Amino acid sequence: MADQTVALKVRTLAERSRRVVDSRWFGVLVFGIIMANAAVLGVETYGGAVERWHTELKALEHVFLAFFTAEILLRAAAHADRPRDFLRDPWNLFDVVVVVLAFLPIARENATVLRLLRLARVLRAARFLPQVRIVITAVGKSLPGTLSFLLVGTLLLYVYAMVGWVFFADDDPEHYGSIGRSGLTLFLLITLDGLGDAVRAGLEISRWTIVYFASFVLLGSFVLVNLLIGVVINSLEEARAMEEEQTNGRRAAAQPAVPPEGDALRERIAAARRALDDLEAGLEADRGSRDGVSAERCRH
Repeated sequence: MADQTVALKVRTLAERSRRVVDSRWFGVLVFGIIMANAAVLGVETYGGAVERWHTELKALEHVFLAFFTAEILLRAAAHADRPRDFLRDPWNLFDVVVVVLAFLPIARENATVLRLLRLARVLRAARFLPQVRIVITAVGKSLPGTLSFLLVGTLLLYVYAMVGWVFFADDDPEHYGSIGRSGLTLFLLITLDGLGDAVRAGLEISRWTIVYFASFVLLGSFVLVNLLIGVVINSLEEARAMEEEQTNGRRAAAQPAVPPEGDALRERIAAARRALDDLEAGLEADRGSRDGVSAERCRH
């Protein structure tokens, strides 16, 4: 009995907290506080403002920290009946880390760490902007493909840098005098910056250098860059599908579940209706037989 009472209280607390957390006004309020925190953080970059309003800015920092602490506690209370779901959400973990670290002595005593933590709070604004969340998720999901792109790009850059050092080191040591200079020159050529000057300088050495630059630009600037764009777009589509799935899951979880007693009651009502139908059918049949007997007697 005591366990049922505790479970009921936990469920009631979670439902009430969830009602507040999922409300529109709560999201607008938190987003406004985050923007106010960002504005105060920007004001503190001006030395004159800090000297003039040092006490007020310090008080605002304590107010912001208290608000964000209350917010994360309210979000945790909304998951009191399912705490694992709270820990599965990366945004919740990020919020907890940012808030908890602000209370540690290493953050309170180190101004740089404290400012970085306060800056991290600004990133929490992405939580309330679905499109930004999708982009951040897409960037995270594109990291494996991006690493593969970097490996292929590094290999391509190294091969062409060595070829450039072999053929152009003596004639153009400023750009191809070493593998490092050759690689830097070609890296800038991927962005097509200074391509015309590089081609003209190469043509003064040999007309065959046009093949070298054309093949490098084709592979580096068009093939590899378009491959990276494809990886990002694919990750963006996956992130959008994941966001829609999570949104539908939250909506389904927010809908009240039908208790088992409701199903049993429906079955009883359906059984009673079937019994009434059978009874009416029996009465109709009995009435028909009586009418038939009466008609037979009248004939006789």
